[in-house]
Amino acid sequence: MKIENNIEEFESLGDDHIGTSFDTPLRRDAFKLSNEEKIDIIKDDVRHIMETLGLDLTDDSLNGTPNRVAKMFVKEIFGGLDPKKKPSASTFENKYKYGEMLVEKNITVYSTCEHHLLPIVGKAHIAYISNGSVVGLSKMNRIVDYYAKRPQVQERLTIQIVKELQEVLKTQDVACVIDAKHLCVNSRGIRDVDCSTVTSEFGGKFKEETTRREFLDYIKLETKF
Repeated sequence: MKIENNIEEFESLGDDHIGTSFDTPLRRDAFKLSNEEKIDIIKDDVRHIMETLGLDLTDDSLNGTPNRVAKMFVKEIFGGLDPKKKPSASTFENKYKYGEMLVEKNITVYSTCEHHLLPIVGKAHIAYISNGSVVGLSKMNRIVDYYAKRPQVQERLTIQIVKELQEVLKTQDVACVIDAKHLCVNSRGIRDVDCSTVTSEFGGKFKEETTRREFLDYIKLETKF
């Protein structure tokens, strides 16, 4: 009975999309195996899942799927679990004395829901106010991509992006808003195709109403080329 109760509790956690920690939950031995060793193990597990579902893996179309999925998991969609892939975000002195808000908006987010391993797809909008240092624009995109490429909940992803930029820029004045669709909601369960999830994290001056409002107004601006 206790096991059954735990299963119900875990199921409700997933359907309610509740995260339990700020840091991505990792075992201490998470990096004991090489990427190639992980791929070999995952490949066998995927093959077992597909065979259990009744699929014929001798079919030419399916035969390579276990290996493709394993490589995708390790090297692509969960590549952000590897600390060696963390982007080096070099900062530069703000020599031109730009003292206003800098906003990088419409950064594409591709992540994976940690409860059902289905895609999270959306846009991130980031802003910071320089405290004497600036960071290359592309590095902001790379930070988003790094933390997105792991099993995630959107709230944690939003916080991790802000915390990383605060550490890099040595300022609390960082903000992030993410608007994303979760296929675990859109394609299964309630199957609400139109809904999206918005999360935000505001640090330092962005906790003030006027600064926060300025940021939110900027991300509403339509960009045309």
